[in-house]
Order: sequence, then structure tokens, then C-alpha cells
Amino acid sequence: MHRDSALPKMLLLGVLALVLLETACTGGSARGEQPQGPPPIPVKLQVAQVSSINDAADYVATLKSRDSAVVMPEVDGRITTIYVHSGDRVAAGAALMQIDPRKQEATVNSQEHARAAQLASLQWTRQQYERTNGLYAAGVVSKQDLDQAKAALDSAESQLQALDAQVQEQRVQLHYYRVVAPTAGIVGDVPVRVGDRVTNSTVLTTVDKPGSLEVYIYVPIERSSQLKKGLAVQVVDAAGAPMADSRVTFISPEVDNTTQTVLTKALIANNAEKLRTAQFIRARIVWGTRQSPLVPVLAVSRVAGQYFAFVAEDQGGKLVAHQKTVHIGDMVGNNYAVLDGIKPGDKVIVSGTQFLVDGAPVVPQG
Repeated sequence: MHRDSALPKMLLLGVLALVLLETACTGGSARGEQPQGPPPIPVKLQVAQVSSINDAADYVATLKSRDSAVVMPEVDGRITTIYVHSGDRVAAGAALMQIDPRKQEATVNSQEHARAAQLASLQWTRQQYERTNGLYAAGVVSKQDLDQAKAALDSAESQLQALDAQVQEQRVQLHYYRVVAPTAGIVGDVPVRVGDRVTNSTVLTTVDKPGSLEVYIYVPIERSSQLKKGLAVQVVDAAGAPMADSRVTFISPEVDNTTQTVLTKALIANNAEKLRTAQFIRARIVWGTRQSPLVPVLAVSRVAGQYFAFVAEDQGGKLVAHQKTVHIGDMVGNNYAVLDGIKPGDKVIVSGTQFLVDGAPVVPQG
């Protein structure tokens, strides 16, 4: 009986020992170190630096030459000779074309013959006046006869002067049948051919003098209040690289009723002759400068039309990545100018952003 009653007690003690052992093990684990979170992601950091950024805008503009002449005939007629080709360099007064002058030459000859006849008539009238004057002095003729002779002489002289003016006019007109260069320069396109009939509204060619050009910029009326003389202007190529620098020299006082723009002009030096008259180009007006932080292009991502960047911030002695919404401006080299969202001195994450989420721990690489 004693042995049977001792067995349950031993079993109870064994179970109690197992429970105490499990409790001890559990307590030891609870008192140990907490399980570690994900390891920090190695990233490259770049401190956002402030830089002076131009507040600029690009507009479509037209180049016009200040020394470009459109050659049009002064008279009507048929072209008989063309002395130049497109691209030829000519001096001022050099012959460009010849318009058939035969009709005008005949007119000049007719006027000259009429003048010669009038000159002979004047000489005869002068002789008559001198003869009458002598007879009047001798008392042979009356004062009325003398006055009539003097009037005839004056009329003949006036008619000769009128014919002199007509002959001179027709001679000047004859000179217009030879078309000459109004200034030294380069001959442009020659759209007419020998045998073409031209009028005083026909464009024969152009003569452009290499050198300065004038850029015509059409600025939207919304920014017209910011226009002022002296603003910096740049002519840029398709890639946005500056080709020529200038400043605003003219601002129209009127608004174009069709386009609602304000005409603005600037002189452009064309020493390298890379630009052409009537060429459409991009003109950049620099409205001013501002101080903005720069961030690398690779650090900025675009999602649903918005731009984001990661910034490493200290949190409890450790660096944590935080995603920032940024408003970007123009590109400056390989960087974006940030208008809002990042402050100077922020540690911008420039690599490994594809592995980051907001709040992820990071560690500087390198």
C-alpha cells in the first residue's frame, strides 16, 4: 500500500519539473535580446547645394538682317541679261540685271531731238528780239513790237528749260533699266529668268550684308509686364546650347491683335555666319536669377505625373530614407533645380532608390 501511494507523487513531481524547465527556458528567451529588423540598405548620398539658377523661358523667334536689301525694279520691262548668280559677293553699284531699255532709249532720243529743235527756235527768237530792239532804238518800231519780241524770247527760253527737265528725267529713267546692287553684300535667291517680264512689284533678288542680325521675339502678353530693356537674350540651338548672346533693345508699345504677343527685338552678332536671315530660331529670355538647390537627375523619379526623391534623415541615431514630393525647374547640366521639397543641406539619396521604401534604414556607401 505504501509503494502504490508514492508512485502518483513521483509522477506529479516529474510533471512539475517539466513545467518549471519550460518556464525557465521561456523566461530566459524573454530576457534575451530582441530579434533584429531588416539590415540597412547601402546607398550613396549627396548633400543638396544651393546654386544660382536663371529664371528663363524659350520662345520661337525670327532672324532679320539689319543690312538686307530686297531688290525690285524701278521700271517695267523684260529682262535681257542677268549678271550674277545666287551666293555671289557684289560691291555697291555692281550691275545685277539688265531690263530691255530700247523703248526708253527711243523716248530719250525723241526728247533730245525736241530739245534741239527748241534750242534752234530759241536762237531764232533771240535774234528776232535783238533785231527788234535795234529797230526800236532807231525809232522804226513801236514799244509794243519790242514787248512782243521780248515775250516770245522768254517763252522760248521757258520751253527750252522744260524740255531740259524732261530730257534729264528720261535719262534718269533710262538708268533704272540697269539694276544695280544698292549695297555691298551677298546675292540671295534669283527667282527671275532672262525673258521674264517684270514690274516695279517684282522681287528680283536680295543683297545681304554679313554681320549683325536682329532677332524678333514674340513674347506672350502674360509676361509683358516683366519686359524691360537690357534683359539678357540667348539664341539657342535644338539642344538648348547657347549660340549667341545679346540684350533686349526694343519693346513694342502695342500688342499684336492676332497672336496677343508683344514684339521684342535684340541685336545678335553673327561673326561665324552660322545664322541666316529669315531663319526661325529659339530665343531664350533670362528674366532673372534665383537661388535653388540642385539634385542629380538620377535621384528623381516620376510617378503619376509627380516627382519624388529620397532624403536620408537622422532618426534615433540612425539614417532613415524618407520620400519627398519635389517640384523641379530647369535642368542644369545633369541636375534638376528644385523649386520646392528639398532644402539646402538635405542628404539626397542618389543610388539604390529602386530598393527603397519610405522609412527604410540606410547606411552611406563609401
